[in-house]
Amino acid sequence: MSADEALARALLLELAAHPGGAPSNGVSLPRLCKRLGVRMSVLLRTLAYLGDDSIGGVAGTGWIRTVEDGPRTLALLTDTGRAVAAAIVADGDTAAE
Repeated sequence: MSADEALARALLLELAAHPGGAPSNGVSLPRLCKRLGVRMSVLLRTLAYLGDDSIGGVAGTGWIRTVEDGPRTLALLTDTGRAVAAAIVADGDTAAE
């Protein structure tokens, strides 16, 4: 995995704590930075890796999507991302919380 695995797990678990679906259920990027203790640039790189975009010809995982909600950008888990987060919890790997 190219992204920091601990950060990726922490991000997935944080987003899993917020029900998906409507954009209003996402988490704002500044709030994620604060909760995860990372700079915005680090979060954006991680979101790019875990999202749908292709980076350097390599497709992203498609686990997370971002949406614009007025002036805010929110992050949400996709269905696949929810399954991955559920597997992390099922395996008892919540150390990234």
